Amino acid sequence: MVLGTYKEAVSAKATDKQIQKVSQDGGIVTALLSFALEEGIIEGAVVAGPTEELWKPEPLVAMTTDEILSAAGTKYTFSPNVAALKKAVRQYGLEKVGTVAIPCQLQGIRKMQSYPFGTRFLADKLALVVGIFCMENFPFASLETFISEKMKSSTDVVEKMDIGKGKFWIKSFGEETGLPLKETHGYEQAGCNICADYTAELADVSTGSVGSPDGWSTVLKRTDAGTSIFDQAVEAGIIETKAMDDVKPGLPILEKLSQGKSDKAQKEMDSRRELGLPVPF
Repeated sequence: MVLGTYKEAVSAKATDKQIQKVSQDGGIVTALLSFALEEGIIEGAVVAGPTEELWKPEPLVAMTTDEILSAAGTKYTFSPNVAALKKAVRQYGLEKVGTVAIPCQLQGIRKMQSYPFGTRFLADKLALVVGIFCMENFPFASLETFISEKMKSSTDVVEKMDIGKGKFWIKSFGEETGLPLKETHGYEQAGCNICADYTAELADVSTGSVGSPDGWSTVLKRTDAGTSIFDQAVEAGIIETKAMDDVKPGLPILEKLSQGKSDKAQKEMDSRRELGLPVPF
């Protein structure tokens, strides 16, 4: 399956006005982790927290819903959340941990759980892993460079970043500026070019904007644990949903982008093999 294994796909958004105000799209990651924390399903969550430098996140072990809320919104640069999982367990003493991760991080998390040599204290303590759809990710220096050189702006004044309609968007002083995605090629992390996973296939619940209307997110419920927690949040009124068949553009566009990323990665890996270069798969 081009989207990976999942039990159900829905379009969803958080019902909390505060979450809606600061979220990227439907606010699903923030709503789901906050609900899990309040219900005792998790005791804390490793998220991409804010720093003194705008748009340059770092891992935060969030112990309150306010801390989870502080990390809302997509940052298009890397936050090494996996590295902070050990901190959450060893330093904070958490027995039930939640986290948010992009596809490459999920591969590391699931490999650790499958081969838990040296990480047995951690592997069985992950209670909820939420994955984010991801086409590519940028080093912070690259992000600064093309925002400055190509978009004539600065990360210091950017209020929001987004990707949609074939462009990378920034919002500054209430105005939006778009840069064609083809002009960001070459700025991405090197590993992105051989990553075939767009929809975070190894998560408990995967989510992203593609396929759903503005202000909503597409959600793929993948595991029993993820499905159970998501459905509880819906029953509690924390999240509202619509059937994917009732929204536009729906799953076909998600499937198209996912297949496109997979094909592109395979082409790059084939090219590297021909040159005698190592590839991970």
